Amino acid sequence: MPSRKNELISVIIPTFREEKNIAKVIQGVKKQLSGYNYEIIIVDDVRSRDKTAEIARHMGAKVTYDNVGKGAALIKGLKMAKGDVLIAMDADLSNEPRELKLLIDAIDIGYDICTGSRFIIGGGSEDIPLIRVFGNKFFVFLVNVIFGSNYTDMCYGYRSFRKGVPQKLGLHERGFGIETEINIKAIKKGFKVVEVPSTEKRRAAGEGKLRTFRDGWVILSTIVRNVF
Repeated sequence: MPSRKNELISVIIPTFREEKNIAKVIQGVKKQLSGYNYEIIIVDDVRSRDKTAEIARHMGAKVTYDNVGKGAALIKGLKMAKGDVLIAMDADLSNEPRELKLLIDAIDIGYDICTGSRFIIGGGSEDIPLIRVFGNKFFVFLVNVIFGSNYTDMCYGYRSFRKGVPQKLGLHERGFGIETEINIKAIKKGFKVVEVPSTEKRRAAGEGKLRTFRDGWVILSTIVRNVF
């Protein structure tokens, strides 16, 4: 296990029209990772056509581009990352930077993947409507029954990985099915996974990209594809 002085932390943030949020996100990451070796990787959608990438680059982040979807952007960022610990984080200020150290600690003590959960003691959400709560619980139930896992949250993107793990997962989902694909493949491939409590904040500015029924169908399709 690398020491804190030597290990590199990579924070990967897919973005799409987040110019009103990205500066505060990066500031929060920098504050919490003061004393760590770290890199911040922004994977911006080329269709954004706003100042997200410009602001991020000005603040010292590495910026690359994608034009497919959240999953594809995350996969690209994970491949680009050089860290010993890799962290996936949203760009809308819904993920608390204060939780970064918990995600890092879980990898440092031996887990391969650590995922935030809004549905265990200490977690919660200010920004999930009831219909999505029911949908999430349904997907959790389905995955746990089919794959013998013990997840409490299925559709949450705040998580960390040990170096090399994302490549071994063989991820393919290009959209909002990426979190579900990660959860399923982690179990199928025998990785050590732990959930930690996470509090999802309300989106600070701009419009959310998730569409309940369209992306619910994407998640269900992801589950079905990974059964076989």
